[in-house]
Amino acid sequence: MIGSWNALPALARASEQLAAGTPLLDSIVSGISLVEDDPDEMSVGYGGLPNEDCVVELDAAVMDGVTHRSGAVAGLRAVRHAARVALEVMRRTDHSLLVGDGAHKFAALLGFPEENLLTDRARKAWLDWKANLSDRDAWVTPDQAASSFGTARWAGRAGSGLVAPEMLAPDAPPPKVPFTYGTIHVSGLDAAGNLASCTSTSGLSYKIAGRVGDSPVVGAGLYTDNAVGSAGATGRGESVLQVCGSHTIVARMESGDSPIDACLFTLKKIAERTRLTHLRDEKGRPTFNVTLYALRKDGAFGAASMHEGYEYAVLENGKARAERAAFLFAKD
Repeated sequence: MIGSWNALPALARASEQLAAGTPLLDSIVSGISLVEDDPDEMSVGYGGLPNEDCVVELDAAVMDGVTHRSGAVAGLRAVRHAARVALEVMRRTDHSLLVGDGAHKFAALLGFPEENLLTDRARKAWLDWKANLSDRDAWVTPDQAASSFGTARWAGRAGSGLVAPEMLAPDAPPPKVPFTYGTIHVSGLDAAGNLASCTSTSGLSYKIAGRVGDSPVVGAGLYTDNAVGSAGATGRGESVLQVCGSHTIVARMESGDSPIDACLFTLKKIAERTRLTHLRDEKGRPTFNVTLYALRKDGAFGAASMHEGYEYAVLENGKARAERAAFLFAKD
């Protein structure tokens, strides 16, 4: 299994479930549910940072290689286990994606408990953000005037508890207001050679209500082809959506690329198509990060980030560990 920087606990649980005979996709979703339960993980599930109206909205998707079917939810409120709801969409319906009130009604009909997902810590973060808005929101002027919203400004380490490392940037102090594009992704390969994947997120912090990124979109936030491989993405979802990131990775692997080369190809594509000035630095490089994850049918794996310094999680031979991701742009 391969996953995002915050997926180590998920990989450990998924491995235990798989060893006990649980199917691969169910094992992955069980592992991700563990992270969705963690109030200190501010980019996923319970305790995730809210939208600009101070409401937590969750997105998640699953894809099963054996059946080539998927399920997803977007804008889900008041239900913490978005990945489990996405799995039920795949298994109980002929649909692939339920959103907003429809996703909530579906979850309620299946007996998922409703609760307030906003923790005191996340509420405090929102209040600090609200008090310091200025140019730090998701609105831009028609002439695309500069906005620092979503710009990488922090070089903290993964697991610090402040923000996900999708905010990494060279030698910058931590912001007062926690902010994240963070997401959790896991792709897995079982002993029978079958693949599956899952992505779950609370989305872009302080986003416009109803905003959906790449995470619940098949071909963007994840994609699995049982004949080729599986891929996923974290980071700035809009940029991944606009190049069909995960599908691009799997297509490149099908054409003969290694997993790392497929990720780097896709990152280069994102960088070349990032043309708005407020999303580029003085050297023309994207100011945001995207990290991509790839697992090939033969067990080869790899990950790459837009910028240097990111980690990803790997489970191999029953042991989970962190690895340094390849990168497109080195630190200055």
